[in-house]
Amino acid sequence: MKWLIASDIHGSAKYCAELMRAYDRERADRLLLLGDILYHGPRNDLPEGYRPKEVIALMQGVKDVTFSVRGNCEAEVDQMVLPFPCMAEYVLLPVGERLVFATHGHVFNKQNTPPMKDGDILLHGHTHIPAWEDCGRYMYLNPGSVSIPKDGTWHGYMTLEDGVFRWKTLAGEEKHALAL
Repeated sequence: MKWLIASDIHGSAKYCAELMRAYDRERADRLLLLGDILYHGPRNDLPEGYRPKEVIALMQGVKDVTFSVRGNCEAEVDQMVLPFPCMAEYVLLPVGERLVFATHGHVFNKQNTPPMKDGDILLHGHTHIPAWEDCGRYMYLNPGSVSIPKDGTWHGYMTLEDGVFRWKTLAGEEKHALAL
């Protein structure tokens, strides 16, 4: 099974449309969104193409394959308009003998880790910075941001297939790969 993993769309129809094209190009089976889908938040400038209603319409096409977690910018009203559940604090994905704890990152993160066994993976967005870091007992991974990348990083996403994580730009250029 191939997953496309993305975070921090922040209401940008422009970058959400690019993400949907990437989803089709990747021929992914499932989409995992790590929160902050519609609202840009008070700390961020408006992203290019900020049109949350168009993002909602774009999400209709992937509603049956999408899993999502609640970001710090999600609210009850977002759940009322999005076609899939988006208010869970986390999603658990088994990858071989490892467990991926996928969350947004504003509650559970490297400073406040969830229960983790040796070899598990903490996967979150929120920082808008791609990451692949060995933290000793666990790995910390972050796909970066679809619409508001920070620290000179790219607009991007990750894929997970056959135990390999790949970080890519929205255009599909591979930036990093990590085999488990």
